Amino acid sequence: MIKIPGTSRVIIENVQPFIDNGLYPAKRTVGEQVDVTADILGDGHDHIRARVLFKKSSESNWHETEMTHLGNDFWKGTFDTTEKGIYHFKVTAWIDHFDTWYDGFKKKAAANVDVQLELREGVVFLKTLETRKHKLTHAIARLEGSYDEAVAYVRSDEFAHVVHDHPLIDHATTTERVYEVVVESKRVNFTAWYELFPRSASLDNRHGTFRDVIKLLPRIEAMGFDVLYLPPIHPIGKVNRKGKNNTVKAEPGEPGSPWAIGSDEGGHKSVLPALGTLDDYKMLITEAKSHGLDIALDLAFQCAPDHPYVKEHPDWFKQRPDGSIQYAENPPKKYQDIYPFNFECNDWQALWMELKSVITFWIDQGVTIFRVDNPHTKPTPFWQWVIGEVNKSYADIIFLAEAFTRPRIMASLAKAGFNQSYTYFTWRVHKQEIVEYMNELVYGQSRNYYRPNFWPNTPDILPYHLQHQGENIFIMRYALAATLSSNYGMYGPAYELYDNQPLPGREEYMNSEKFEVKHYDWKRTTRLTDIITLVNRARKENDALHSTWNLQFCQIDNGFLLSYLKATPDLSNIILVVVNLDPNGTQSGYVQLPKDRLKLGDHIHVRVRDLITEEVYTWTQEWNFISLDPYKMPFHLFKVEIGDPFQ
Repeated sequence: MIKIPGTSRVIIENVQPFIDNGLYPAKRTVGEQVDVTADILGDGHDHIRARVLFKKSSESNWHETEMTHLGNDFWKGTFDTTEKGIYHFKVTAWIDHFDTWYDGFKKKAAANVDVQLELREGVVFLKTLETRKHKLTHAIARLEGSYDEAVAYVRSDEFAHVVHDHPLIDHATTTERVYEVVVESKRVNFTAWYELFPRSASLDNRHGTFRDVIKLLPRIEAMGFDVLYLPPIHPIGKVNRKGKNNTVKAEPGEPGSPWAIGSDEGGHKSVLPALGTLDDYKMLITEAKSHGLDIALDLAFQCAPDHPYVKEHPDWFKQRPDGSIQYAENPPKKYQDIYPFNFECNDWQALWMELKSVITFWIDQGVTIFRVDNPHTKPTPFWQWVIGEVNKSYADIIFLAEAFTRPRIMASLAKAGFNQSYTYFTWRVHKQEIVEYMNELVYGQSRNYYRPNFWPNTPDILPYHLQHQGENIFIMRYALAATLSSNYGMYGPAYELYDNQPLPGREEYMNSEKFEVKHYDWKRTTRLTDIITLVNRARKENDALHSTWNLQFCQIDNGFLLSYLKATPDLSNIILVVVNLDPNGTQSGYVQLPKDRLKLGDHIHVRVRDLITEEVYTWTQEWNFISLDPYKMPFHLFKVEIGDPFQ
């Protein structure tokens, strides 16, 4: 609804950001701008002016920022977010007769039309404004002076500022609805995740423990990651345990899948004894923080057949006519080792409360980040409720939605409260696919609630384009993930060591670590290890890489070369990335500098330094030659410095 007095002539429509008719707030992080847009129109040719009114929910007074007309009745205004919390905004607009008069005066004066009467009208406007506590005595005196001097004054820059700085606000239209933006910690907008299985963390041929993971922390810190994500750490079911390569029956000694949670050793609030004790896990959290790392807990709300919940609360699961419990299926896949919860059970309220207590239990142990397994197989209203409840009691808890599913479901989970989301990046391979997907994320409506996290692989997914391939494509896909998105992650050792062997015809790993203990040489590094270290360092040192939303693709005359720019709003930090999407051959072309975005004039003098290879080039043209040999380096990560050629 819009508050329109009978004398108002302005209509305000399509105010954004506005999610599902106000059902969900828009999202930002501290320091990000909120771009407010609206369709603002009126009859005739009188000039419209508009403002965004905004404030924190705890404030009583509104702040103001001017909106700019971008053409075709489309307006935009921007305000900054400086603190966490809820921000409110609304839009107000009016016909500014003073500004209309001023525009007409300039046109008449330029055509040498007599404007004596217009000068008198101007004095009336100024005196009206002065009665509203504007100090305009000097301007009034100038307009009441000699004709030629008065005309010259009205046409001056000084008077232009008078008109701009003293709007004549009458009969304003103001949106009755107050719009909402939730502002979260900067932390949710800039993370680099490394995933490993703690049972594979030992430096010798035995089952790894939390204490073994502690020994790996310096290595992961040195690579520049800030989140260490471990698959479920709970007791693993012994009934229907899966064996190597997901065989139906495990052989003696096979560890089973960590996602088959619960046994006689405990459930979701316990740790697998083979990994250590709860105190060991808390020690890992503490030690990780000393290395600048947060430990992310895998939150998988499902149970093995021998989970204590199955015996204590059989009504929380779907009972079949033969008395058995329905196990999980995704035909043709069968998960006999996993029982999903029945969220339609009569005891659903107790189920919700218990699952909430699982989350708060681990927060109380020191966990602040949760990677949520398959959230799309649980009701979205549950997630909206439980995340909201957690946020009431705990600050800065991050929930990452691992939901590779239909787009609208992924969007619904993000609206419901997930701070980060897995994406389709894993399967966007060709240039046009990447460009279209990124433009959808950055410029589409989902920008207001969906915060992407790019993963080139996961323990579940070895995409076809990585299968049986060499290091070039692993490096190239890593570079894309880490620079297109400000949040990214990787299933670490498998990716770092170029595991490229699939199950035949499947996007799954042969000898998957999901079903067995691996024994890595953790002292080994690869070319990619060094590149990861350099890219993560560049990410931390360059603010332009701290956002996903500042992306702009650049023209480049080769279908195998992808180029994009990221810059801070004030252009104090500019990054240009060029990627060779062909892992097997050198590709060359000319990349166009976006002159308008970079505010470049006719005399171009740009210095670019590759933050990986340390190569330096000076560009003096709008179009510049690029050649990338993937066997040398499949991408450029340029830091751009704009200089004056005549200095």
